[in-house]
Amino acid sequence: MKSENINSSNVQLGDEAPNARSLILRLLAVVEGGVLSVSEAVRACALFDISENSVRVTLARLTQAGRTESIDRGVYRLGPQARQLGADVAAWRTFEERLTDWSGHWIAAATGGLPRSDRKVLRARERALSMLGMRELDNGLYLRPDNLLGGVEAVRARLTGLGLGAEAAVFRASGFDPEREGRALGLWQEEAPGESYGAEAARLTRWLEQAGALPLQQAARESYVLGDAAIRRIVFDPMLPAPLADEAARRAYIDTAKRFDDAGRRIWSEFLAEARGD
Repeated sequence: MKSENINSSNVQLGDEAPNARSLILRLLAVVEGGVLSVSEAVRACALFDISENSVRVTLARLTQAGRTESIDRGVYRLGPQARQLGADVAAWRTFEERLTDWSGHWIAAATGGLPRSDRKVLRARERALSMLGMRELDNGLYLRPDNLLGGVEAVRARLTGLGLGAEAAVFRASGFDPEREGRALGLWQEEAPGESYGAEAARLTRWLEQAGALPLQQAARESYVLGDAAIRRIVFDPMLPAPLADEAARRAYIDTAKRFDDAGRRIWSEFLAEARGD
């Protein structure tokens, strides 16, 4: 099945087009009931010109790796190796509810003594640090503002669950010398300015305003590309306190992303229902 040309609404896929692995895992994290049939996966992947054979091979490999598991003939859900990450991504809607006032202290993670030979472990470690908004101050020393509910204990638990490694030291830090404190405050200087939040929120809003006129396949494909990018941005947003970030602009962006996600879920529910013959 070939998908329709969707460029009429100026959504450029390019490198944003997913592969079978990322699309299947993403859908399993958000689809109603948390289960996906092979026919639904094939129909979804066809939107991005991914072949049925690639879908079946990918599902087999994901299952072998424990990232998906079969619960019935031709029906899959997230496996044990993907559930923690899937839950963390799915919680993006409540991220701002986890924030507290910032006293100026930091949460630090020291990774300098951890092994670096296993690339898979290293990738998981880097992803965990990135998802918690931690940036490297000195070699192997990562920081973020201590403005998350639960403080260092909660951050340590999330980092460990996401793959940092329980042997990493995670602790509360303060009292840096003026030079390091200045560098710490500048670690996120180029990230998520308020103007960028506003521009992205406007782009999502424009799409929502014309989505009703789009063919279903086009709407499904575009809503996935735009919605996945928006959610990924929120998941990896460091959720900085003022004055390091424009909190009002971020809040407005997240509210827009929620409206977009609601619309995208309705579109995909209709789209996948066709695969089931409902």
